[in-house]
Amino acid sequence: MLLPQTNSELIDIVKSGEPLALSGNGTKASWGRVFEGKPVSLKRFSGITDYTPAELVMTAGAGTPLIDVEQALADAGQYLAFEPVDLGPVYGRSRGEQTIGGVIATNLSGPRRPFVGAARDFFLGFKGINGSGEAIKAGAKVVKNVTGYDLPKLIAGSFGTLVAMTEVTLKVVPAPEATAALTLDNLSVAEAQRSMILALGSTTEPTGAVYQPSAARLIFRLEGSAPSVA
Repeated sequence: MLLPQTNSELIDIVKSGEPLALSGNGTKASWGRVFEGKPVSLKRFSGITDYTPAELVMTAGAGTPLIDVEQALADAGQYLAFEPVDLGPVYGRSRGEQTIGGVIATNLSGPRRPFVGAARDFFLGFKGINGSGEAIKAGAKVVKNVTGYDLPKLIAGSFGTLVAMTEVTLKVVPAPEATAALTLDNLSVAEAQRSMILALGSTTEPTGAVYQPSAARLIFRLEGSAPSVA
């Protein structure tokens, strides 16, 4: 496993011409087809480099652990609206291992995706090394940016096949004032499905829903201002 920590080191690796399999901490290495190539981890490109809560924008190294990003945002009363889930335990890994670069590279989104959008919708810009060994950047550290091609949309979900990302810039949002869970018990699958369709299409606007077959329980998540949630 190669562990570059500077652009120069990463450029030398890319210019070697060998096929490369890029990753952060490799928590999603088993997703999809297996990439054959020399393993290269970008986890040393780590750390939050620019974050001004009032601007609702954060820039961090691609190898920054997601938990560090989420903690910094929580301390400022903000969060990632696309809600990336930690599936590490599902694939035999520990919790808290995934990096923010891996989240963006796989376009990993959670239950809020149908309501607020996917990871790519909050991906404003990046820096990295392209396949020719050139340092590139795209996007900007502003929410509204109309200059050039929207390469971040292309890179999100590309699983590290198009560019070796070293830095990412994300749009963040204020955390909801209040959160509540509404539980409906003793529902069959068909009843739960009908209830989901009614609730998710209503003005109540739940931001998540889950059905637990073993308990015959349907749970909705409500978020927003305290009076609205009540």
